[in-house]
Amino acid sequence: MSTSSQGPLGGVKVLDLSAYIAGPYGCTLLADQGAEVIKVEPPDGDNLRTYPSTLQAESRAFIGVNRSKRGIVPDLKRPAGLALLLRLVRNADVLVHNFRPGVPKRLGIDFDTLSTLNPRLVYCAVTGYGESGPMKDKAGYDQVLQTLTGMCSLQGKRGGAPEIIYGSVVDYYAAALVAGGVASALYERERSGLGQYVGVSLLRSALTMQSARLVWAGGEPLDIGRDMRSGGVTGIHPARDGHLYISANTPRFWKALCEKTGLAELAGDARYDTVRKRAQHAAEIVPRLHAALAARSALEWEAVFGDDVPCAAARRVEDMFDHPQVLAEEMIGTIEHAVIGPYRGVTRAIKFGRTPGPAPFAAPSLGQHSEAVAAQGGCSAAEVQGLRDSGALR
Repeated sequence: MSTSSQGPLGGVKVLDLSAYIAGPYGCTLLADQGAEVIKVEPPDGDNLRTYPSTLQAESRAFIGVNRSKRGIVPDLKRPAGLALLLRLVRNADVLVHNFRPGVPKRLGIDFDTLSTLNPRLVYCAVTGYGESGPMKDKAGYDQVLQTLTGMCSLQGKRGGAPEIIYGSVVDYYAAALVAGGVASALYERERSGLGQYVGVSLLRSALTMQSARLVWAGGEPLDIGRDMRSGGVTGIHPARDGHLYISANTPRFWKALCEKTGLAELAGDARYDTVRKRAQHAAEIVPRLHAALAARSALEWEAVFGDDVPCAAARRVEDMFDHPQVLAEEMIGTIEHAVIGPYRGVTRAIKFGRTPGPAPFAAPSLGQHSEAVAAQGGCSAAEVQGLRDSGALR
């Protein structure tokens, strides 16, 4: 395999013991960059496999989150299954899991134990609330952390009920932290020769996403406006058909918006010449803007505004399969899955000019590569059969 097709993380071996989204998609991001990722699942499989799905034979969520991995299913509660995992650990570069802090020690796969077997191992633990504190042993989930950390309160309308931000934003941001943290630890290992513990938590993910809100200057009251929305003009507005998001915060964009909607006199009005002033006078500006936007559909306004006013007509996610910009960026490709056959899905998120990495391939069906991965770990055909017969390998 050439360096180009391997990607920048070519040769790196990752054991992914995590479930749901944050850890698994973090490992997929590593696979996109060329790492060889082995999905290690319990006998019942990743819980994401059982999530509601309109696909009959597989889970849409599991397939989307676990791209470009091979899969093995040892039973870690059986000595032979644990022994198989430890054989794989000896030759691995990275291990990722999302067990609660006390579980790895109980299973015999905590950092201290595994780093004794493999001092170069980068060990990444994804937790709900971190490694210490009164909540460290609680199970953490995306929307639980959204609610805890104030995201839902700010998402809701002022004075109204909190609202969930759908799309698992905390999980996906944590996945990016997993990929970034692991890559940094691998880089440091090149100098020290040693692996290390890497901790990512959903709590830290949710708070890091709100760094612009979490600023409390000395002397100011605690209970102040912390939302980043500029209000008024910037936001989603109704058109004759559909809805349109408009961002017109800079003087140039504000002027262009006014001119293209026939409201040129607003651009020269000193009462509206800053974002703050426009937010204060939203009750005067927005009704006039809505009346102007009623002349065309959202898609027509998108064409009229062009490059002069940042905007987007509200689309369905399904429209992204054939959006010309998405196609030009080669973000959607056709992937062959062992159970559902060919499907169209996301390819990779990062572009590398010299080492683009391998083409994506489908998430594994449960136990699809168990024999091949066990053999890679040094098991003979007879040993693999013995593991299957004993129930230690599915």
